[in-house]
Amino acid sequence: MAAVRETWRALWVSRVLVWIAGAGTVATLGFGPVRGAFNPPGVTRGFGWLGDLLAAPAARWDSAWYLVIAHYGYHPELGSYTSARDAFFPLYPLGLRALSDLGLQAVLAGVLFSLAAFALGLYGIHRLTELELGPRSGRAGGNGEVARLAVLVTALAPMAFYFSAVYSESLYLALSVGLFWCARQGRGAWVGVLGALATATRSTGLVLMLPALMLYLYGPREDRAPDFVFESLRVTGGNRADRLDVFVRRIGVFIRRLRPRYKLRANALWLALLPAGLGLYMAYLGLAGGDPLAPLSSENVWGRHFAGPYLGVWDGVTAAFEGTRQLLSAQTAHLYFPTAGGSPFIAAGHNLMLLAFLLGAAALLVIAVRALPLAYGAYAIAALALPLSYPVASQPLMSLPRFLIVLFPLSMALAAWLAAHPRMRMPVLVISALSMAGFAAQFATWHWVA
Repeated sequence: MAAVRETWRALWVSRVLVWIAGAGTVATLGFGPVRGAFNPPGVTRGFGWLGDLLAAPAARWDSAWYLVIAHYGYHPELGSYTSARDAFFPLYPLGLRALSDLGLQAVLAGVLFSLAAFALGLYGIHRLTELELGPRSGRAGGNGEVARLAVLVTALAPMAFYFSAVYSESLYLALSVGLFWCARQGRGAWVGVLGALATATRSTGLVLMLPALMLYLYGPREDRAPDFVFESLRVTGGNRADRLDVFVRRIGVFIRRLRPRYKLRANALWLALLPAGLGLYMAYLGLAGGDPLAPLSSENVWGRHFAGPYLGVWDGVTAAFEGTRQLLSAQTAHLYFPTAGGSPFIAAGHNLMLLAFLLGAAALLVIAVRALPLAYGAYAIAALALPLSYPVASQPLMSLPRFLIVLFPLSMALAAWLAAHPRMRMPVLVISALSMAGFAAQFATWHWVA
């Protein structure tokens, strides 16, 4: 019940803030100069003055792809509005279609679908944080405030307005959190089902195979005791010979700890279901006359290219440095970095903002690795492989903030840090909430955010 209360409070407070900021900005300043950037008629507008206003914080940019797919599907012959649709996986638009068939308008169906998934995701984060970092976790310094703070920092994150938009972020968050919870409880069948649904939602769903396997083999798990328990070594040596002996013994203990703590059993076969969502999607595209490999390559439409494992970090740092030079130069006659169009000053500001998000994520990742079971940190590191290995030339870290908001181990890490630093709670939450309101206002007026 505590999880339900905290989830409901964070949900309605954060969503009221999003709609006031988004709809209020549109009502005051208008829809913005690029409202037709990708806005098929009848998809994100055409609902009357009030309807268009209320849809503003929810239906922009990629929302149009999901709405078009929900209406038309993935037929190859539909032209420019569906030319890159294969990058958008089918589970979310299938949910939109199901609700639309019940008589709901598509944008309203998307908002309700996203809100329901977001509520489940917040509830799961509360339960999972209480399990890992709460008083009953058995960890030193377990704090009952951590779960509440984890829900708040997730709901009020700078990019959390996407959780109520017609985007798949909320659905993926709910599925990934549910998978971790079920893996911790040893519910193999549910791990397989939720993993399959996650891989039918986003390409990064495949990354969930890593933490699912790690939790199965190494734990911690609630369903049974480990099959193997390894000793800890706390011996210190005096002279050189003793220190050498201790060092050799530590190496031996480390090697033994690489051995799984849990034996493989028949229920491990459920993990094989995880890639099923992607496999069924690829099979459908092939049978429908499309390219079954398109989901793995369609990101090229947005200019993504493989730079090497995590080498997009260097590109992001370089772009931010050149962006700083562009801003300091106060001129546009010479461009210090390639732009995709528009103001180079705006592009420079975006690159600096994206680097700030990357640095913040790196700090939280360190906390997550230290405070949470290893599977959580491994999941976050692996999930960042796509945005940090496939940069965009004009904006290397494009969409990184959207990738970060679904990585709930980072939210749990921030909550643990805030619980240990009470004076920082209010400033961090207020700044984050105001940032979310500002980004929601930009999003609603057709300004590219992330």
